[in-house]
Amino acid sequence: MAGDNSKITIKLPEPSLRRLPWYLAYVKLLKDRGVEYVSSTQISKDINVDASQIAKDLSFINISGKTRVGYEVESLVSVLEDFLGFTDVHKAIIFGVGSLGAALLQDSGLAQYGMNVIAGFDIKEELAGTFINGIPVYHVSEFEERQKMLNAHIGILTVPVERAQETSESMIAGGIKAIWNFTPFRIRVPKHIVVQNTSIYAHLAVMFNRLNNIKK
Repeated sequence: MAGDNSKITIKLPEPSLRRLPWYLAYVKLLKDRGVEYVSSTQISKDINVDASQIAKDLSFINISGKTRVGYEVESLVSVLEDFLGFTDVHKAIIFGVGSLGAALLQDSGLAQYGMNVIAGFDIKEELAGTFINGIPVYHVSEFEERQKMLNAHIGILTVPVERAQETSESMIAGGIKAIWNFTPFRIRVPKHIVVQNTSIYAHLAVMFNRLNNIKK
């Protein structure tokens, strides 16, 4: 299998980028089962993505399989993890330690994908000084001072909608370079700030709409 494990700086189409973690999750399962090779046809059959699309997506990051054998699973896992940035450590903090924020603090699986959540911040006084999953929670008023030591570059936004814009501005002023926005509010940020919107409510709306269409 051809593939260079050094950092690959390729700008590929976003739909392809979104599919790569699907392939990674699948081939990691194969690796755990001791499978050595997998074809795009087999991947296609199990995750319901066209085999030609899989081959095209993987070709963007210089991964190629062997004729009549397929992709070497161990190498495929390594190259995908490296390309997606999952082998690096990205320090992150959570703003808004309500039910969703607390759940994310409990999610140890994020560390497996390179995200090290090192602190939480909330407006509630009673949460300050507590720990969730061993991770400290501070009052938002402490952010500027704490950030000097934490030096986190990713902020996870799980505050109420009415505080989303204000909180994002405070995060950016404190040195946050990327925001993972879980609120349904579309925050306004400078061009050099990376924003990934992941609205659970928007996904619910799509699912409910499709479900209603099936019922008709």
